[in-house]
Amino acid sequence: MTLDGNARRTAILVFLERQTGPVSGSELSRQFGVSRQVIVQDIALLRAENRNILSTNKGYVLFHPQEKHAGYTTVISVKHTAEQVLDEMLSIVEYGGSMLDVFIDHDLYGQIRANLVINDVDDAAEFCHKLARNGSPTLKELTEGCHYHTISAPSEKVLNLIRRELQEKGILGEE
Repeated sequence: MTLDGNARRTAILVFLERQTGPVSGSELSRQFGVSRQVIVQDIALLRAENRNILSTNKGYVLFHPQEKHAGYTTVISVKHTAEQVLDEMLSIVEYGGSMLDVFIDHDLYGQIRANLVINDVDDAAEFCHKLARNGSPTLKELTEGCHYHTISAPSEKVLNLIRRELQEKGILGEE
């Protein structure tokens, strides 16, 4: 049975709501019997209706900020080499923090942001594996290594521990 566009988009929302992690566009396309491009268009239409769907490096996530990232959130400025990406992520997640996104302030384009949602060691390892396999430049390449992350943690104390570790490793930039 093929769903019309409105019914399919409603079903996509219900499907994403029930998931505990990201779902790839390919998986959604298999689930709903349409092309990946149709899924991309459906997600764009849902976002236009103010549905908070994040695109991460692992797939789509229905985002509920009040549920997913309870606690404390801050933005940190960082600067590091490509070899330090995993170390940066581990410095956050090993304390129980999450790296929600990465963004830069570009001279021409303004702020450019990408959702990451790195919640644990496995997420960090998977991201770095994809980065190594893909070979695409990261946003920090556009700004001589300088970039920002929104991070969340269960307490102010944990945020301070994360900052201190990043500072000791020479990764934390000026805030």
